[in-house]
Amino acid sequence: MAAVTPRLGLRENWAQFSLLVLVNGFVGAMVGLERSILPAIAEQEFLLAARTAILSFIVVFGIAKAATNYLAGRLSDRFGRKHVLIAGWILAAPVPFLLMWAPSWNWILAANALLGVSQGLTWSTTVIMKIDLVGPRQRGLAMGFNEFAGYVALALSTLATGYVAARYGLRPAPFQMGIGFVAIGLLLSAFLVRDTRDHVHLEAQAHSGDADAAPIPSQAEIFRLATYREPTLSSISQAGLVNNLNDGLAWGLFPLAFAAAGMSLAQIGALAALYPAVWGFGQLVTGGLSDRIGRKGLIVWGMWTQAIGIAVIAMSDRFAGFAGGAVLLGVGTAMVYPTLLAAIGDVAHPRWRASAVGVYRLWRDLGYAFGAVLAGVLADRFGIAVAIWVTAAITFGSGTVSALRMRESSGASRSP
Repeated sequence: MAAVTPRLGLRENWAQFSLLVLVNGFVGAMVGLERSILPAIAEQEFLLAARTAILSFIVVFGIAKAATNYLAGRLSDRFGRKHVLIAGWILAAPVPFLLMWAPSWNWILAANALLGVSQGLTWSTTVIMKIDLVGPRQRGLAMGFNEFAGYVALALSTLATGYVAARYGLRPAPFQMGIGFVAIGLLLSAFLVRDTRDHVHLEAQAHSGDADAAPIPSQAEIFRLATYREPTLSSISQAGLVNNLNDGLAWGLFPLAFAAAGMSLAQIGALAALYPAVWGFGQLVTGGLSDRIGRKGLIVWGMWTQAIGIAVIAMSDRFAGFAGGAVLLGVGTAMVYPTLLAAIGDVAHPRWRASAVGVYRLWRDLGYAFGAVLAGVLADRFGIAVAIWVTAAITFGSGTVSALRMRESSGASRSP
């Protein structure tokens, strides 16, 4: 059978693109298993009192996912995207069983380490593959669809686990869905997903005229560019870190704040699902919008909107106030999340783009760990409200840094 010549574009690759959107939905659903009920399990089943100890599962998840994100980019460039995607699903297989039957909190931490590694491999790879398929013109739209699928599925899974937990108990019933998520994700990835390295080569030729002409920076140099040296890439990295610092706060501390305000387990589940649902659906608009109006404005105003949402939650003690803050937080995150990924694709050369995405996702997901530690320490020492207010201030500062340092990158599609 003759080889199919690769073409770039969403329309040209709609079947594979749609399949990857579906696969990433199951990736996001795996995280949703924990979003509303794991803090309650920590308090009620394992009798953890300190906020820092309760949030330790997010620290473990964040560090494992961040380190794996960095490796996923390099592994994808070296061995191909599909192999990395399949490996991520294999590593996810034990997670639902560990969460269902863990006899101690350390087993929960082990499950979250595995979940973090799996997420780093699977989510990173679906991001990279979609960028590969669509080419430079629709990069923001592609990231909007990718993150929409992941976070809407996360929200639905969160809502479902909260409902099941309220009806059948915290364990094991809410985590049984995870077995199906893993099985379907692995089967789709192994038998239907195709690798996208030929698309990378095609775009590299269009980018420089000769796919092999431009020298590839060393991994150390790519790390420096994305961390502090190149203004736009490093601005993207710090904004991503603070964005997920907020997500770590929402994941670990908001359920405790809602419970302290008298919310029921079902209400907590609804609030925990509302923020990622708005975030997920909003990205259907913001991803494509960034292709038309540019990346910088959405990133800056998105961070500031997140800060306002967090402040609204800090000032609230009723369901309506918490819901309003969650909506604002979701809107701000939707403005930022696909836009940051698209901006990396604008700036980084196709031949080392996956590695640059890996560095960004390293810093972004370390935000989970930083956020959990910061929120836990502040909550233990000064109370939950102070922890939330400090996070709002940090988020506003991050938007200001992006406003001052970042350049518009939309359509640039060039190496720094």
